[in-house]
Amino acid sequence: MNSIERLDIKTVDPAQQAMRKHKPFRGWLYAVLFIVIDFLCLAILQIGVSEPTGKSSAETSVAGLGDMITKLFTQGNCVLLLNLLIIGLVYLVVLMVANRFWVASPIMVALALIISVIEHFKMELRYEVVQPADLAFIHNGNAGELTTFMPSDAAATITMAAVVMAVVIALCAWLNHIDGRHGSMIRMSGKAKGLGAIIRILLIVLPVGALGLYTHDVGTTDSWAYHVSRGMGDTPSMWDSVYDAQRNGVLPAFLRVVNPKVMDKPADYSEATMKQIADRYAKEADAINKNRADKLTNSTVIAVLSESLADPDNVPGVTLNEDPMPNIHAIMENTTSGKMLSSGYGGGTANLEYMELTGLSMANFDSSLTSPYQQLVPAESWTPTFNQMWGKQHSIALHPYEASMYSRESNYKKFGFSHFYALNGGTDVISHQDKLDDSPYVCDKAAYESTLEQVESTKDPQFVQLMTMQNHMPYNNWYKNNEFKATNTEDSPALKESETEAIDTYAKGVQHTDEATADFLERLDSIDKPITVIFYGDHLPGIYKTAGEDSANSIALHETNYFIWSNKASGRQGVKIDDSAYSSPNFFMAQAADQMDAKVSPYLAFLERLHANVAAMEPPVVNTIQGWDRIPEGNNIYLDQDGKEVAYADLDAQAKQLLSDYKLIQYDITAGNHYLKDTSFMSLPDNAGTM
Repeated sequence: MNSIERLDIKTVDPAQQAMRKHKPFRGWLYAVLFIVIDFLCLAILQIGVSEPTGKSSAETSVAGLGDMITKLFTQGNCVLLLNLLIIGLVYLVVLMVANRFWVASPIMVALALIISVIEHFKMELRYEVVQPADLAFIHNGNAGELTTFMPSDAAATITMAAVVMAVVIALCAWLNHIDGRHGSMIRMSGKAKGLGAIIRILLIVLPVGALGLYTHDVGTTDSWAYHVSRGMGDTPSMWDSVYDAQRNGVLPAFLRVVNPKVMDKPADYSEATMKQIADRYAKEADAINKNRADKLTNSTVIAVLSESLADPDNVPGVTLNEDPMPNIHAIMENTTSGKMLSSGYGGGTANLEYMELTGLSMANFDSSLTSPYQQLVPAESWTPTFNQMWGKQHSIALHPYEASMYSRESNYKKFGFSHFYALNGGTDVISHQDKLDDSPYVCDKAAYESTLEQVESTKDPQFVQLMTMQNHMPYNNWYKNNEFKATNTEDSPALKESETEAIDTYAKGVQHTDEATADFLERLDSIDKPITVIFYGDHLPGIYKTAGEDSANSIALHETNYFIWSNKASGRQGVKIDDSAYSSPNFFMAQAADQMDAKVSPYLAFLERLHANVAAMEPPVVNTIQGWDRIPEGNNIYLDQDGKEVAYADLDAQAKQLLSDYKLIQYDITAGNHYLKDTSFMSLPDNAGTM
């Protein structure tokens, strides 16, 4: 070998030697690996929302990655592909920024692991998934407090995630070594460098733009993003954020609540307009209060949402062999009572509860806002609720079921409740958890006993919110010695066998509720402090399939029973206010103030005035179990004092003005600039309480 040949050998570029040793990966292999990493990131995210140890319930069963795969091949449900598409767009952006496959891939896995660990921590502590409001919490300078939210197994979880990350980094480093191309995505030299830069920019801007537009629009009914998401199988489960993330994927469940459409801005909304409204109803409150003797917050108010309670005999085509609720019927005869128009059928409990606590109406919201507890409340900076008039120390909530349902645990803190007693509410565990026969739910008698303990624990007036669970569906022949038999009425279609069995079981449960409620009021009557009870069924159970087949039954299938009752110590027992035959839950607190002869705030004065002109109101309803895609299409429902439906066009000028003011008030509180916050609109006279 001559000297020239030896010189050539010595000056060979090491990179060229590596290229000769390791061949570049083919483009198709990068595509396969992209899909693999994409799928791995999805799996990691779903692991983060899997059930904590010892956690299980029918409502929150694991519905993760395996179910997504199964649904894709058995039902054509493409929610798996929706998740992969969203993650893939993020992956593409990271890939173009880094321009190195073996750098971008571990970054993506690291992001998935971080999110998964955070989800796991929140699941362990609150049994909730991460919400957009949590990001606002960090943005507002609270990042330093995050360490206080770490569960006991935090170190083990972080260590496991670190080990997984180390393995991924080592694997990517090895693949980078054997890949002659070293993961370089867009390699252009000379005059083509500019073209390469343009391609990379486009592959960053386009995915970011697509994700931004999707996030902006997916929470709005009938938008392109809404149809894409639903078309690919995203089925919102807004009653449980964990189940929603398990069923539909962490990212779709998160993104759809980032920017929900709350309400259209009224054309005349302004600070001046809201000041006029505040002044108008301050005068109305003054006029009412001249004839009122008491302060609202001098009494204890107990709001009882009785799960699915509604008289079966009121259902068209259904009759029972005996009355399952004679005590409640007797109570209703002797106090303020009537039928409540419900926005739900077979579901939607928290929406009725939201209206009762806030005085706001689902009828005013955009059709996109199907669950204020999930879509609205977590991000609100001002959330006035009636319990706040009693103060945090005297605001108590109880629910003999999972604290996480409808995000109640976190929402109740925002509402100003000092304690929320539930089956798994940390230190606030509800004290009585007895069940009846084979029923899986805590019975109403036990729920009432827990409530009585709270009421009897202090002589101070309180606001107590109780949501029962005994009569929640399904109804599977749970009760022994059930004497109830449902049949169809004369000239009505015959009931299906499965339908009659469910109605029979439900009727027996109603009887147990009836007896427990009578005992509860008797106990309250013996307590030497003024107490008023707001009692209502939230919706009918979704078991009346035969009646539901006839659209003419829509109103009847959305009417439950309610009453407002006061004990002897209140001095208002036996009072029955004039306009009580029909109502909706947004009016209950105004009606209770009237029943109690209590002075009102301008807000309560407005609600009392509206109720006198529009007895009940709800958004459009359907005869199927509550859905979570959208509020049903159609016109809002307005009932007069006789329970007859009245079209908006047929309302008088005063009613229309009140409804217009209502939209302005609700917009200001929920989506507007909160001009009313700095007025006395929510304040009781003499600062007896504020919201």
